Amino acid sequence: MRALGIINFENSNVNIGGLDDYRPAPAIAFLGRYRIIDFILSNYTNSGIDNVQVYCKEKPRNLIEHLGSGSHYNINSKRGKLRILYGEKSFSSPVYNHDVANYMLNMQYIEEDTNPYVIIAPSYFIYSLDFSTVLQTHIESHADITALYTSTNDAKVQFLGCDTLEMDKEKKVTGFGTNRGKKKANTISMEAYVMTKKLFIDLVKKAAETSSLYWLKDIIADSVEELDIRGYQVRGYVACVNSASEYFRINMELRDRNVAKGLFKPGWPVYTQTNDSAPTTYAAGSCVKGSVVANGCAIEGEVTDSVISRNVTVRKGAIVKDSIILPGAYIGENVKLDHVIVDKYAIIHHVKALTGTDEEPVYVKRRDRI
Repeated sequence: MRALGIINFENSNVNIGGLDDYRPAPAIAFLGRYRIIDFILSNYTNSGIDNVQVYCKEKPRNLIEHLGSGSHYNINSKRGKLRILYGEKSFSSPVYNHDVANYMLNMQYIEEDTNPYVIIAPSYFIYSLDFSTVLQTHIESHADITALYTSTNDAKVQFLGCDTLEMDKEKKVTGFGTNRGKKKANTISMEAYVMTKKLFIDLVKKAAETSSLYWLKDIIADSVEELDIRGYQVRGYVACVNSASEYFRINMELRDRNVAKGLFKPGWPVYTQTNDSAPTTYAAGSCVKGSVVANGCAIEGEVTDSVISRNVTVRKGAIVKDSIILPGAYIGENVKLDHVIVDKYAIIHHVKALTGTDEEPVYVKRRDRI
């Protein structure tokens, strides 16, 4: 496939309450065994994209450890390469740490790539898509930019803060907006674009000259009258992990096999870093219902409608309900959790009950002891 795949980092509207204090959003654990970035990166490699650049806004260590050389994403190092890039300079303020600034700092690697096209997408949109079909549609349309979008009838609750697209009958983009939750139905921009590498470089440099605070999407929005920007609808399951409540909701709804079928498709694997730990053990008297449980766990208590990551311990008498437990956490005897997100390696054994809601799940910090 003749395209460089670029995975953009999270914009300023993405805040996954507490979880992104310790790692960038792409490296956050998801659905028990994955990281958020696994879905877009698997889309790229399944589509035949062998050259991928992953841009990291800050705290790159966890992302570097997870991605490694890219071999577990089926990237062949002889014909392709996975690069993790970030601005190797300090920014005077976080507002200056945006995608355009990082593209400019790493422009050498973009210019040296031999592919004539680029596909840019963020990691925090979760979906399955063959980008080879998108690229072919883009080439045949003779458009300057192809912008991916999804349609929703639940915009008052989902995709809040996301960009929206305005299009004419020919799907030519005429403007961009923001989903403020005022309309039930809306057209959501997935912040993913296909264009020639030359145009991409031109837009990045133009954005840098226009404003030191411009993101790529800002210069694209400014160019709707000058460029032919066409919308490409992504059907099937699409979700945006841009807040703690959405992170919680999306994990919970993907426990349903019927919902998960829209994301996990036959012949379209979602790659991740494997962990060869032992199978989960379920003690006599334990009870697990409606949950996703990864390997390496020890379950002695009761787990209902929850997502349990690798190497989690749930002791006798503990009740975990409608909760997300990240790897290595320890839930002590007789602890009761309801709508709680427990970060990695946290220990809960002195507090006997924590209760949150769908909109505001309780968050237990990484390596915390309570």
